[in-house]
Amino acid sequence: MSFTGFEKQDFDTFEIDGLEERMDAIKSRIQPKFKVIGDDLTNHLAAVLGNEMFLHIAKHARRSVNPPKDTWLAVAENKRGYKKHPHFQVGLFDDHVFIWLALIYELPNKEKIAEKFLNDYSSIKKLPQDFVVSLDHTKKESFSVKDLSEQNLERFRDVKKAEFLVGRHINATDDLLTNGEQFLSFTKETVDKLIPFYRTALSVD
Repeated sequence: MSFTGFEKQDFDTFEIDGLEERMDAIKSRIQPKFKVIGDDLTNHLAAVLGNEMFLHIAKHARRSVNPPKDTWLAVAENKRGYKKHPHFQVGLFDDHVFIWLALIYELPNKEKIAEKFLNDYSSIKKLPQDFVVSLDHTKKESFSVKDLSEQNLERFRDVKKAEFLVGRHINATDDLLTNGEQFLSFTKETVDKLIPFYRTALSVD
């Protein structure tokens, strides 16, 4: 299977009522696309980083009532899981696709990583202006990297549940999403700009 792009039906998945019904649509519509995107991204990252990387596709297994509002794939250097490790994500909400370097609350050594990012604050701010930041992976909201403050990173350091995600959003109506080859290139180009910060996060022990 080759990736030919996302379509309106993929985003409409998040309007389906019921946990089981929505999960069935995620599995049939979106996850096969995630497998192709994820394999491509995993191979790319392994080549660039020089070590084996592993694809994880969100199962939403902890959910028993509420259907997921988004879904994603993750690529990490750990075979067993990704949440406790710096990782890359590609996923969908009902109105956009996100591409993230994700550092979420389950990450150990979050304080040390935040300190390194504070020391490298000027480099993060130099990312292209279409890059955005999220402080909570469960929410749609993001803001431009040019508006990132040192206080945001201090909160990431000091608040146990605080998170830091940086990357790009693509609106569901953007033509880029309908061209599989262009989207894969855009995803890898985005991730390449984030690799220095991924390496910084990994350097903390």
